[in-house]
Amino acid sequence: MQKTLIINAGSSSLKWQLFEMPAETVLASGLVERISMPGSIFTIKYGDHQKFETIVDNLDQAHAAQMMLDELQRLAIIKDLTEITAVAHRVVAGGETFKQAVEVTPSVLEQIRELSSFAPLHNPMEAQGIETMAQTLPNVKQYAVFDSQFFTDLPEMNAIYSLPYKLTKKYHIRRYGEHGISHGYLTGRAAELLKRPKDTVNLVTMHLGSGASLAAVKDGKAFDTSMGFTPLTGVTMGTRAGDVDPSILPFLMDQLNISDPNEIMMMLNNDSGLLGVSEISPDMREIKAQEKTNPQAQLAVDIFVNRISKYAGSYLTELHGADALIFAGGIGEHNVQLRQQIIDELQIFGVKLDADLNAAGQEGVISSADSKIKVLLIPTNEELAMVRQVAAIQ
Repeated sequence: MQKTLIINAGSSSLKWQLFEMPAETVLASGLVERISMPGSIFTIKYGDHQKFETIVDNLDQAHAAQMMLDELQRLAIIKDLTEITAVAHRVVAGGETFKQAVEVTPSVLEQIRELSSFAPLHNPMEAQGIETMAQTLPNVKQYAVFDSQFFTDLPEMNAIYSLPYKLTKKYHIRRYGEHGISHGYLTGRAAELLKRPKDTVNLVTMHLGSGASLAAVKDGKAFDTSMGFTPLTGVTMGTRAGDVDPSILPFLMDQLNISDPNEIMMMLNNDSGLLGVSEISPDMREIKAQEKTNPQAQLAVDIFVNRISKYAGSYLTELHGADALIFAGGIGEHNVQLRQQIIDELQIFGVKLDADLNAAGQEGVISSADSKIKVLLIPTNEELAMVRQVAAIQ
């Protein structure tokens, strides 16, 4: 039996699953939360509901990956690292270069690095992760699965910006979108739950986590998405500002006497969003815990809900309605109150939640019987989507 290790490194987390193929059996899964923050949480689930968890302060991606391999052996999930026959990595930005999963060669790795301008928080880290795993498992093929590929066929009216057209074409400036692996999985799973052919469903998919994005899906294909040229734009996120007036950049450079625009970009990527507004944390759980006593915590929540409902409402409008709204991602899957707050803002579309179904938090329909648009809760499974893409090209 072949074993494929799926690495899904986000901006503040590292998820992984070890699959036995071709059965798609999950032998073990793990999550490292709060990457490079105090109190990083390292968790492995395996066997018959067995679990190992420990807390390591400021655990970075490289040490988290090594710890994962060490624990797989210590816990006897595998006897030897040679049992792993393929490693697949989620890569955020594939630009117009990569439109499907590929085996990583030196030239592919270099291209992933060259695409870092499209995802400065992700591609460099993911390229480093690929290198780390290639050094640790030198005889194992490494694969890259691209988050942007779901959005490569966006209609041009949604894909391009209102810039001089010749510049758009010359420099490949367009809305690339991210979280595509998740949005693609959610589309397929929603079609299954709705018992509809995938190419007939119209959806608004909401991947809400530390990184957050929405997508409009028309006839089973990506039609629009909130993230843009890079993952910085769109809704308010954990540390990313989301949409801002570009005139703010030169204004702040002048006010703060900064000459390097990258300093402002780092602020927009690393020090803004929920963290910047609340001045508490990028973690919604910590913000919600202070919501009733801290006005800035309340403001951060209000902004988060407001931006999501704005995008969702605009997508429902351009789709002329939808079959379903989908909640997914760490916040979307686990925060009952936020789901209710977001749907409350969309009442004009006749959408309503069933309070009991919403509170239960199980996969499936969570809207009321009289809701004009179904609301689905779907735990996203990017790792399963990735392992299937890799199997298809092996």
